[in-house]
Amino acid sequence: MLEYNDEYFMQQALNEAQKAFDADEVPVGAVVVMYNKIIARGHNQVELLNDATAHAEILALTTAFSYLGSKYLPEATLYVTLEPCLMCAGALYWGKIGRLVYGASDSKNGYLHHTKDPGPFPAKTEITKGILEAECAFLIQSFFRNKR
Repeated sequence: MLEYNDEYFMQQALNEAQKAFDADEVPVGAVVVMYNKIIARGHNQVELLNDATAHAEILALTTAFSYLGSKYLPEATLYVTLEPCLMCAGALYWGKIGRLVYGASDSKNGYLHHTKDPGPFPAKTEITKGILEAECAFLIQSFFRNKR
């Protein structure tokens, strides 16, 4: 079986973010991975669903919980193109995510950006940032540049 790396899975999250971009949503994408396999995908659908909670992370987590028939993901990794906000960080906490990997930092709304501690995550949660950071940031910047 092929072993994929962080860059591969972040590219899959970027593919999800592109779907959001193409739908005129803030381009954030996420995938949930367990044992080297993507078990869930999500991209922002706030406008489509008229739901402020329809962030990529929330949609991917909900799909993963349903797929596994479990409310906890201690063996899973969430790859997301943008640093999670407070709401999504809380969902990751309650879902007991094993690992969080994100691409671009979010100085305005990113939860980890605004706290000195590791956030609301369980002590065992591993956090990796900056994977394909330039590509993730470019997509977000392009989206907002087109809005102005």
